[in-house]
Amino acid sequence: MGASFTNPGHPVGDGSFGSPTPGSSANPGWLTDIELAEARRRMPILYVEAVPVRTDGLGTVIEVGILLRATPLGEMTRTIVSGRVRYGETVRDALFRHLENDLGPMAFPLLPPQPNPFTVAEYFPMPGLSAFHDDRQHAVSLAFVVPVTGTCEPRQDALEVTWMAPQEAASDALAAEMEGGRGTLIRLALASVGALR
Repeated sequence: MGASFTNPGHPVGDGSFGSPTPGSSANPGWLTDIELAEARRRMPILYVEAVPVRTDGLGTVIEVGILLRATPLGEMTRTIVSGRVRYGETVRDALFRHLENDLGPMAFPLLPPQPNPFTVAEYFPMPGLSAFHDDRQHAVSLAFVVPVTGTCEPRQDALEVTWMAPQEAASDALAAEMEGGRGTLIRLALASVGALR
C-alpha cells in the first residue's frame, strides 16, 4: 500500500505551523521519525480523513475530489485527504489543516461548527481484519465529507485532484486504484449524503 497516510504538517521551512526541529520545545507534540515508528508499534494512531466534494445550490453532491499521489516507490495511487491529529489539536483544526495542506489555501472548505464523521475506519497492518489496511500501523480514522467552494491546487505530496461524478467515484475501477481500501470509504461517504443511486 505504501503511502497510505502521509506525515502531515511538515514545516515548509518558513516557520509556519509545525516546528522545524521535531520534538523541540516549540512543538513538543511533534514526533521524530524514530519516535513515530515506535508509537506506531505500540498503539493505534488517530487520523482524520476528508472526502472533498462540490455541491449544487441545493447541497446535492455533484462531484467528488480524488487525489493522485506517488508512493515512495514511485507508484501512482488514488486517495483522499488524510493525516494525523496532533497532540493538543482539535479534530476540527486537524481536518482544516489537512484540507489546506492537500488542496491548497484557496480550496475554502465548508466545515460545520461541530463536525461529525460519517464513519470511523480502522486500518490494520494485518490484512483481512477490516476493509481498511495500512502496512505500517493500526490507525483509527474519523472520516468526513467536506464541501469545498474554491480552487483546489494540490500541495504536499498530492500531484493533482481529479473531480468525478459520484457514480464514477463509487466505481469498481476507481476502487482498484485506491490505496488501503479507500474505495469502500468513498462509497460509505457517498451513501451518507444520499449520492449513490
